[in-house]
Amino acid sequence: MRRRLGAVIAAGAAAALAVTALAAPAQSADAPAPGITADVNVAKNAGFESDLSNWTCAANSGAAVTSPVHGGTKALKATPSGQGTAECSQIVKVKPNSTYKLSSWVQGSYAYLGARGTGTTDVSTWTPGTSSWQQLSTSFTTGANTTSVTVYTHGWYGQSAYYVDDVSVLGPDGGGGTDPVETPAVPGGLAAGTTTSTSVDLSWTPVSTATGYTVYRDGTKVASVSGAATTVTGLTPETTYSFQVSASNAAGESAKSTAVTARTAKGGGGDGGTVPKHALTGYWQNFDNGATVQKLRDVSSQYDIIAVSFADATTTPGQITFNLDPAVGYSSTADFKADIAAKKAAGKSVILSVGGEKGTISVNSDASATAFANSAYALMQEYGFSGVDIDLENGLNPTYMTKALRQLSAKAGPKMVLTMAPQTIDMQSTSGGYFQTALNVKDILTVVNMQYYNSGSMLGCDGKVYSQGSVDFLTALACIQLEGGLDPSQVGLGVPASPRGAGSGYVSPSIVNNALDCLARGTGCGSFKPSKTYPSLRGAMTWSTNWDATAGSAWSNAVGPKVHSLP
Repeated sequence: MRRRLGAVIAAGAAAALAVTALAAPAQSADAPAPGITADVNVAKNAGFESDLSNWTCAANSGAAVTSPVHGGTKALKATPSGQGTAECSQIVKVKPNSTYKLSSWVQGSYAYLGARGTGTTDVSTWTPGTSSWQQLSTSFTTGANTTSVTVYTHGWYGQSAYYVDDVSVLGPDGGGGTDPVETPAVPGGLAAGTTTSTSVDLSWTPVSTATGYTVYRDGTKVASVSGAATTVTGLTPETTYSFQVSASNAAGESAKSTAVTARTAKGGGGDGGTVPKHALTGYWQNFDNGATVQKLRDVSSQYDIIAVSFADATTTPGQITFNLDPAVGYSSTADFKADIAAKKAAGKSVILSVGGEKGTISVNSDASATAFANSAYALMQEYGFSGVDIDLENGLNPTYMTKALRQLSAKAGPKMVLTMAPQTIDMQSTSGGYFQTALNVKDILTVVNMQYYNSGSMLGCDGKVYSQGSVDFLTALACIQLEGGLDPSQVGLGVPASPRGAGSGYVSPSIVNNALDCLARGTGCGSFKPSKTYPSLRGAMTWSTNWDATAGSAWSNAVGPKVHSLP
């Protein structure tokens, strides 16, 4: 039967006291001051650096993890289940008639710390939960015949996992050996080395009693490492940062070091892509919606540009991130990045698509424009994306999206691939926000692959109404862009890869090929024939490579060779 939480809280709150810093440098365990017996940490593997060595966790509820950690490189994660509280404990050697200070750092829901078998009054303390590290501390006195005590930590029934790190049972050595008795010294010699546009190399003088180090950027923790050097990545070009480092062991964390500043290098010349004169674009689905689930390595070689769909919004306006969906089958993010690198090595461009039908990214201010550019560039650096695709189907602000894309281009350099996938309604007039944006960034724009589907009837450039699903619909609407200011090399035809790929507007590959010939060569036209040809037309796009694979790659096998044979 479950014990009442209130009763345990009342019992557990007794004897809590704070751990204060020593007013003078502490003596080491090996060299106590004359006449004074040095206190030591009698807990073993107190920072879980040796996984669960010396610890016992009920029902295999605990494990050593590398994140989050308070000090060093590992911490304990324990997960309650059913009627269990995920208790983890250790029997420590103590001296009789002695006082010990018990403390640990905890994080998560309902974390408890206590000692039993003290021979006097057993003690415990707890916290209802926190999303950051918090120190629990109490003390106990051993009985006249007590030579060992069980120290423990646990969570609570039905609650989520809790984390523990840097346990300390500080008092006289009971004969069982010791962990470090005092927190390590503050690291010295912090220096910045090589800098790139997005990274800074740091190094410092090792501290002999440290088991790990914590790196801070502008006061915020950004890394935990075991050695005396690291590279901080994900930075913004031409930006000055302040760095500090602290040392940790089982007794706790030192104060932060003296700060050192470093400025990242100028952006530009980024790792973009090379797009052929005539290109086939395909959207790759980072989710499972019934189409064939693919890894990037499985995408047909006919595709020159692969748009990974989609980036995700964050709580910061304009900022984007990317979350690899487990449904697509990658064993790790590193495996996904390796596939991107392999596609790029094969001459393909893998870009990140922003938006989609359910996309909520909004860029409507200077701050959000900067947030978009910074986050998009960081993702390009992290994953190896060659650029971005703008597929915002809920409208965009041309003023601020233009600022965002120009800031991104300045960081990424001239090789950045920039594509757009507006709906047909967005490109009916140059006064529309999407069309304005395309014209505003014409000098850095790769291609606009308008979606010629899910739209119904629309006006062509001759003022006549055309229904989707025909050669005339493709050619007469493409004519608006071709005659409205975009270069032919910036115009592509976007269509579904199969009838299941869109709600309406599917056309067979043969109709797509006729439209390409009509626009580039003046052949294969329907009732609408452009007044001139556009031999540098970029090509075609499809939603999606997955739906194409579902249909046996019929679309890419037919349209790909046509695109690549355009004049």
